[in-house]
Amino acid sequence: MQSTSLAFLHRLLDAPGPSGFETGPARLWRDEAATLADTVSGDVAGNSIAVLNPKGAPRVMFAGHIDEIGLMVSHVDDDGFLSFQTIGGWDSQVLVGQRVVIAARGGPVAGVIGRKAVHLLKSEEKDKATKITELWIDIGAKTRKDALRRVRIGDSAVLAQTSLTLPNGRLVSRSIDNRIGAFIVLEALRRLRRSKPKALVHAVATTQEEIGWLGGGARTSATGLEPTVALVVDVTHATDHPGLEKKDVGDVRLGGGPVLSRGSVINPVVFDLLTETAEREKIPYQLQAAPRDTGTDADAIAGSHRGVATGLVSVPNRYMHSPNEMVDVGDLEKAARLLAAFARRVTPKLDFTPG
Repeated sequence: MQSTSLAFLHRLLDAPGPSGFETGPARLWRDEAATLADTVSGDVAGNSIAVLNPKGAPRVMFAGHIDEIGLMVSHVDDDGFLSFQTIGGWDSQVLVGQRVVIAARGGPVAGVIGRKAVHLLKSEEKDKATKITELWIDIGAKTRKDALRRVRIGDSAVLAQTSLTLPNGRLVSRSIDNRIGAFIVLEALRRLRRSKPKALVHAVATTQEEIGWLGGGARTSATGLEPTVALVVDVTHATDHPGLEKKDVGDVRLGGGPVLSRGSVINPVVFDLLTETAEREKIPYQLQAAPRDTGTDADAIAGSHRGVATGLVSVPNRYMHSPNEMVDVGDLEKAARLLAAFARRVTPKLDFTPG
């Protein structure tokens, strides 16, 4: 993968953008997309859309959500301590003692997540999982009035973790779920720009997936674009670390290539074309069962407007929904190659009707 692409990825991962507050990373994404696409735009839901080959057919959609999990200030007490609620699904244990950055009107505000010191916990408290209601954010304020000069109710926050590279091509960061998907759909566009497909290709950085019980930005963007076929790019759990039973959670390894889902909303024609393409291009891939919903934007897109033939390409991710998620850079490159090769095989004659 090009060094310029990796430098862009680090900037994208480091930009704070929890669900509902994605404007920072979305702006970076659109700026990068403008160097690759024929047109770039945004919509009222915050989605960012890059178009390649606008006169092509049929309409292909690549979607990766750009939001991340985060926190929201919900109350300020008389002493200036901030209560907060979660944006998306958190394991509250990983929040204890973390530094945060709050997106406030006057600019970023630093803080730390506080909890009673272990010495002050009662014996029965030590054996219980920490609850969000037992935590607070300390921004160094002395009073409520002091705190409210810098923050206000509804301000969003993320953990103050920046991306870092480990040996063997391992990349660690918060926001990998799923800034990585938004990155990969642009990388696919980069490859398609060199050899344009017959199809029109939309690369979309969708919003609010982490809180999108009604489909978030994926549903609205798919309804507006009316694609014939869509590939959603997200992360899935890497199960190659201690403490997991493969027969319960599947066998997914970092560096093993993109993960292709079967079942649920996944269109079987799309799935077959993905596997055939991967084998033709000699791209290693892994399989994952999806007997019910996928828990990704694929669920919303497949059921939008008159229905969309949808596939799901996932990147193995260790330590999901933590401050230090981990992926293999090689898997990112393989996923982008697979998307680009898939788009080149989509023609107006291709029928996605199962059976």
